[in-house]
Amino acid sequence: MSEATLPNWNAVDRLLHEPARLAIVSILAVVEKADFLYLQRETGLTKGNLSAHLSKLENAGYIQIEKTFKGKMPLTLVSLTEPGRTALNRYLSQMQHWLNQINQSSQE
Repeated sequence: MSEATLPNWNAVDRLLHEPARLAIVSILAVVEKADFLYLQRETGLTKGNLSAHLSKLENAGYIQIEKTFKGKMPLTLVSLTEPGRTALNRYLSQMQHWLNQINQSSQE
């Protein structure tokens, strides 16, 4: 692989590239909404870590957080926004392109 064909790693969305946030957004991409406990269970994150990652994603406009109640119990619902879906699709396309480049170069 020549230097000219090396992937531009500086162009990657650092917010999504972090494994925990990528897991969260990937889960949200296939469901309409997910509650906090579901995301915690699926990602294996602690409440504090999950909360911190959700805040970063919300601040970027990638997710929407809705705080409501189910009966008398608080319920936090999270959904992926259109900008979040666009960012995820761009990230996945970028990764696939780079993997293809690396694979082609390794076969030369």
